[in-house]
Amino acid sequence: MAAPPRPWLEPAVLVGGLSPLALLALEAVRGTLGANPIERVLNQTGMIALILLVASLACTPLKVVAGWTWPPRLRRLLGLLGFTYAVLHFLTYVVVDQGLSLGTLLEDITKRPFITVGFLALVLLVPLAVTSTNRMVRRLGFPAWKRLHRLAYLAASLGVVHFVWRVKKDLTEPLVYGAVLALLFALRVAEALRKRRARAVAPVSGPSAHSSRRPS
Repeated sequence: MAAPPRPWLEPAVLVGGLSPLALLALEAVRGTLGANPIERVLNQTGMIALILLVASLACTPLKVVAGWTWPPRLRRLLGLLGFTYAVLHFLTYVVVDQGLSLGTLLEDITKRPFITVGFLALVLLVPLAVTSTNRMVRRLGFPAWKRLHRLAYLAASLGVVHFVWRVKKDLTEPLVYGAVLALLFALRVAEALRKRRARAVAPVSGPSAHSSRRPS
């Protein structure tokens, strides 16, 4: 088989996706994360997780709208990178900020809504990450795998809500992500409806509808 076009694309996205993490680590070593380093890491990892998740959901609509064939190749990688940052966001909160206090964690999850929806978003991402391999696609069957991975829209939506409830005052940035997510969802719905109409009007193949007479 011929090599796929743009063989540099996935390595470039991987390096680009991990670069913010490397920069954060470098700043942590140098002690230049600012007056509140924990908040800086939480904000940065949470923001990048949301950006990468929305980018992964944009891959199929880009193919539909622009006719580009390369974005779907990046969907899995972008989703896994987003999951990685979401896990780091959660671990920073649990380990560094709360000192592994499970009692405090459970209290926050049950009593602080923005943490509740953020935790639910992470929980929804876990089965998507676990089933992201080709082997799991074959094991589940593509239709079931596809239905499961629609949860990515719900996880990203909860991520936007988490962002909105966390910032409280200036909602411009989280609402921008929410608008982009809504647009992507609308494009997917429109494409699904177009395919359904196309199947409905397609000519039915099969034997002729004319009845045949038996020879007398």
